[in-house]
Amino acid sequence: MKLLRYGPLGSEKPGVLDKDGRIRDLSAIIADVGGDAISDMGWTKSLDIDSLPVVDGSPRLGACVSGTGKFICIGLNYADHAAETGAAVPPEPVIFMKATSAIVGPNDDVIIPRGSQATDWEVELGVVIGKKAKYVSEAEALEHVAGYCVINDVSERDFQTKRSGQWTKGKSCDTFGPTGPWLVTKDEVADPQKLKMWLTVNGESKQNGSSKTMVYGVAHVVSYLSQFMTLHPGDIISTGTPPGVGMGFKPPQYLKAGDVVELGIEGLGTQKQTFVADI
Repeated sequence: MKLLRYGPLGSEKPGVLDKDGRIRDLSAIIADVGGDAISDMGWTKSLDIDSLPVVDGSPRLGACVSGTGKFICIGLNYADHAAETGAAVPPEPVIFMKATSAIVGPNDDVIIPRGSQATDWEVELGVVIGKKAKYVSEAEALEHVAGYCVINDVSERDFQTKRSGQWTKGKSCDTFGPTGPWLVTKDEVADPQKLKMWLTVNGESKQNGSSKTMVYGVAHVVSYLSQFMTLHPGDIISTGTPPGVGMGFKPPQYLKAGDVVELGIEGLGTQKQTFVADI
């Protein structure tokens, strides 16, 4: 099932994609696609998608999950990406946080922050928690996952690496977390470690990779994080990016106002953002 949220920013309604690619309104079934709805998916068992109202037109899509409490990211989780940045593969997953205020819809404009000289792109597999996870084993970790989504972990590299301290300041600028278009429930993803990933800038291919080259796979990451913090329904984990980011080019290639970034993951949909200057 492909769950989504549609409508104006701050007034999104819950929806689901039908077999013909049309949005169906879920408002009569659930209040929103958030922790409450995805922690107990019993409502889906008798759901007749074709009986739901069709949403006319092509409304804006919001982030595919609401009320996210934690937006957790895994750094340097692809060996080839670590190599292009000059970093060693970490002996344990690198964890950093992205502010939930960075979350926007998959096709919303992304704002280049004032003073930025190094705004960068990163296509990433997002994991949405559906069941409370604390001290879970790797074997049971995927039982706590509601589904998967596309994330662009937009980053300002100078803020991240040259402004001292942790990476969070280069990851959390407003609009730096496009999420969606859909939350694809885990029953539709046979193996999260076999998904093709891609990203283009102004139509030019930059990233072509696969989740199969992750250093630490989804099950390991969920289990690992649960040893340090309780994961709650609606929490998002962004699991790292394959090679081809702007900072990896020689010389580096960074985004400027007017650039268009498109990205996608096999079976999880696509995103398209125009980058704009902060005024």
